[in-house]
Amino acid sequence: MITGLDGAKVEAALNAEGCARIPGLLSDQQCDSLTRCYAEDALFRSRVNMASHGFGAGEYKYFAYPLPDPVAELRTRLYPPLAQIANNWNRMLGVDNRYPDSHAAYLKICHASGQTRPTPLVLKYGAGDYNCLHQDIYGDQVFPLQLAILLSQPDRDFTGGEFVMTEQRPRMQSRAEVVSLNKGDAVLFAVNVRPRQGSRGVYRVKMRHGVSRLRSGERYTLGLIFHDAV
Repeated sequence: MITGLDGAKVEAALNAEGCARIPGLLSDQQCDSLTRCYAEDALFRSRVNMASHGFGAGEYKYFAYPLPDPVAELRTRLYPPLAQIANNWNRMLGVDNRYPDSHAAYLKICHASGQTRPTPLVLKYGAGDYNCLHQDIYGDQVFPLQLAILLSQPDRDFTGGEFVMTEQRPRMQSRAEVVSLNKGDAVLFAVNVRPRQGSRGVYRVKMRHGVSRLRSGERYTLGLIFHDAV
């Protein structure tokens, strides 16, 4: 599933643009299998209708523990190189907290803080649906990086529905970034804040992400969040 992650290349993209595209993280067959999972309610702990909460339009489901093997493997294998980037970010920002080397060790920290509910999810959008700009924060423990993996093919399964990210720099207007993805591609991005090098040193940039309105078809996405929820 994961043939290798070039941590240095990914970190450079994150530091420069606030996101990193990872092409071909999942195969077509793996994407289709995860899409089919959406109909199996026993795999999930809850379903959220976005319109009823003012989050946008569409829906998503949070997986229950134990996670399906492909989702658990992604979380476990991607975490170590991302933890190194997260620790580098904390050093740049002057934050003392350091993340452990393994995801199992980090989950113990989450669970000790009362965050015991799994956060990986599958999102389903139909024509007219969208996701408002937001941050996925579920408690005091927040791992600063997350992924969205597109499970559907643009211009075949759906049109519209672009991944959108904004960053708010101090005393500046927000900057928007649209990330083009194909089926199986992932985008890695900051959950809340990221460091940015300025002429007077490092400063914090506030990040939000969402999905633009679908014009037609259906769009499925796997969201991979590394901290658990209260």
